[in-house]
Amino acid sequence: MHFIINGQNHALDLDSRTSLLDLVRDHLLLTGTKKGCNQGACGACTVLVDGERINSCLALAVQYQDRTITTIEGLVSANALHPLQQAFIEHDGFQCGYCTPGQICSAIGMMAEMEHGVPSAITADLAGETVQLTHDELRERMSGNLCRCGAHNGIIQAIQDSFAEGGDFKTNYPKEAAE
Repeated sequence: MHFIINGQNHALDLDSRTSLLDLVRDHLLLTGTKKGCNQGACGACTVLVDGERINSCLALAVQYQDRTITTIEGLVSANALHPLQQAFIEHDGFQCGYCTPGQICSAIGMMAEMEHGVPSAITADLAGETVQLTHDELRERMSGNLCRCGAHNGIIQAIQDSFAEGGDFKTNYPKEAAE
């Protein structure tokens, strides 16, 4: 099987039942993506596939051959943290840090969803209005990512500040495999 993960090509011989999470953690040793509940309920395993957020514990790796997969490790560019990673540090958006990689990948995917007009339970029609990234709007859009430590206020603040600064979250991760 062939995978494009964090801009790198990987050819692997895998069991067809291998989850995307187990591929990145166990076969490629990219341990930033976490195995939390292994049932798709906590979001600790969130990665980006072609810019969309998914729970990698529920995805079979075989489904994502030749697609662009980005883990938390792939967000660093030129040895600099992604702006959202830096915002998490500045706003204490983590305590134990276990959920942080999934939170960050999910927030980046969430922004792409908003740019494509995906509504939430709070904002039903994005075509007719400008969405304000209020505390409630962000909590709704990030509700698939849980933090057991209680760092949600720092997480929401980091996301609000990053988006308010106009960070370009779509261009700060690898889109194509390196030759």
